[in-house]
Amino acid sequence: MDIREKSLQKHYEWQGKIEIISRCKIDTKEDLSLAYTPGVAQPCLEIQKDTDKSYELTRRNNLVAVITDGTAVLGLGDIGPEAGMPVMEGKCALFKEFADVDAFPICIKSKDVDEIVRTIYLISGSFGGINLEDISAPRCFEIEKKLKEICDIPVFHDDQHGTAIVVGAALLNALRVVKKEIDKIEVVINGAGSAGIAIGRHLLQMGVKNLTMVDKQGIICEGDTTLNSAHQEIAKLTNRAHKKGTLKDAMINADVFIGVSAPNIVDEDMIKSMADRSIVFPMANPTPEIMPDKAKAAGAEVVGTGRSDFANQINNVLAFPGIFRGALDCRAKCINDEMKIAASYALSSLIPEDELSSENIIVSPLNKNVGDVVAKAVIDAARKTGVARL
Repeated sequence: MDIREKSLQKHYEWQGKIEIISRCKIDTKEDLSLAYTPGVAQPCLEIQKDTDKSYELTRRNNLVAVITDGTAVLGLGDIGPEAGMPVMEGKCALFKEFADVDAFPICIKSKDVDEIVRTIYLISGSFGGINLEDISAPRCFEIEKKLKEICDIPVFHDDQHGTAIVVGAALLNALRVVKKEIDKIEVVINGAGSAGIAIGRHLLQMGVKNLTMVDKQGIICEGDTTLNSAHQEIAKLTNRAHKKGTLKDAMINADVFIGVSAPNIVDEDMIKSMADRSIVFPMANPTPEIMPDKAKAAGAEVVGTGRSDFANQINNVLAFPGIFRGALDCRAKCINDEMKIAASYALSSLIPEDELSSENIIVSPLNKNVGDVVAKAVIDAARKTGVARL
């Protein structure tokens, strides 16, 4: 069996990857009275007087909602909320395994932005954080923005920010390998959906000065009246030289290529046209924009993909468990840019100088110490920026 067939068989066996486990024993009448009626009335009344007590008297302090509308599930597209459930359950399992965060999958039967926002807001009082997942662009930007305006708990779209954080960490270490400075490099990102735009914004926050975004229609340039609202916003911050043309044109003399787009759209000649000691992150899954062996043969010095069977796997699981562990532990109001940047630097620090190489720029996703390191950095940044409540 290949991995997909084996996974299907296991899902039939598991019948779900998560379950609810009681934290209190109910073996006696007193146990029943303490956990439920009449005793439970007292914590209810305490929370009525001060809703913040819900973090101390319920599991809200460690509970994250993992929410999708099923419109952009993995590489499968709009397959519907029910079909997205195995991915949401998987995400919840990763939260628990890598950061001991309890997470619950919620799949919403709507594609209406305001209806989704209202639904999430109405249930937000039950959770300590909201992790948005697999929602198509540009709706995902609007949903996240509106929720951040009305919710007093962290709202985080992992497809955007989790990807950006790990790319940022990998880039920091790749630059150490090729001995280039972040504010001097030229970066090209192909794919201007949720992940691509978030990566672009994050790298700009980290110090990249020269960034070009490319989508199916070519190089994104400010002033193009055909751009959607999300592309118009990122166009104001990128391609300050107002270059026009195709991906091939954009890659000439670039130091870094980042792909979150489609398989096999980069060839060896495009890699050869890049600057010396180039960095190439083709992250389309399961087939990257160019296979690592071809990129290396064409001159790329450092290559990272989203796949576990190649060196330098750029995987979201390195970010979101620790991000939420930190945000929950300091009861942050939000997850801000400073917290995301701190997470990137924390991840990059996990590769010591004597272990750093072109084949080792990012820690393994199976390293379960990652969550604690990221969480500590996130807490420090949250406190420094005044968004921590503890």
